[in-house]
Amino acid sequence: MTDRPQFEAFEASELYCPTCRRSQPVRRHLLLVLPTGTKYEYRCAACGASLGGKDDNDASEYRSILLGGPAR
Repeated sequence: MTDRPQFEAFEASELYCPTCRRSQPVRRHLLLVLPTGTKYEYRCAACGASLGGKDDNDASEYRSILLGGPAR
């Protein structure tokens, strides 16, 4: 048996919102595009409160901005 990861990337669809006092759907918002990857913030779809974040280690978006073309 090989040691392959179960998934490539984890993406949250719902998180607990302390403002709404229940689990709510979230929207992912782009915060920064860095040479080392991209930073995102998860916000509550109902009230807009910040519920967490994610760092993506894929630098393709940064390279596409520098080269002036679409992300690959």
